[in-house]
Amino acid sequence: MEPINVVNSVITPLDRKNVDTDQIISKEFLKRIERTGFGEFLFHHWRFDEQGNENPDFVLNKPEFKNSQILVAQDNFGCGSSREHAPWAILDYGFRVVIAPSFADIFHNNCFKNGILPIKLTEAECDDILAKGQEKPYNVEVNLAAQTVTGEDGQVYNFNIDPYYKEMLLNGWDEIALTFKYEDAIAAYEAKRIAF
Repeated sequence: MEPINVVNSVITPLDRKNVDTDQIISKEFLKRIERTGFGEFLFHHWRFDEQGNENPDFVLNKPEFKNSQILVAQDNFGCGSSREHAPWAILDYGFRVVIAPSFADIFHNNCFKNGILPIKLTEAECDDILAKGQEKPYNVEVNLAAQTVTGEDGQVYNFNIDPYYKEMLLNGWDEIALTFKYEDAIAAYEAKRIAF
């Protein structure tokens, strides 16, 4: 995984609650066996009409948000089925950070395991950021080491994160990489346990 420390980007304000994993990546796009290539299908039924034309009113289709790395949404983001394809699609599209007041547990954990930083801010804080981002493009800096989200207007929002996941993201480690940190101890243990 790519390490995350500081992400500086305009936000994409997705002012919706209960965004479920089928809306993030619809079931008809789950046929791929690799983790890449899902970004083009992110929020497909909101981004495109039945003829495949872009919906100009949907936030991801607005030019000012095309290179955004920070998605901001409302309560209960990532609810629904546990499909890991949802964070794959978010990351493949280009988002490194998702900010919301709450996340579905499995989606939340899957974000960490796939190199995405899910940040929980209060509902009022998310409303504030969303309102600023809807008024005009609003740039923020996410600093994982400092655990802050700082708006271009100087407003600072603090967030909490489990130290285990913080270390993973700062170093770009997945759970397999974490295991390799203890490779010498594992080898020593195995050497003491000779099979007969």
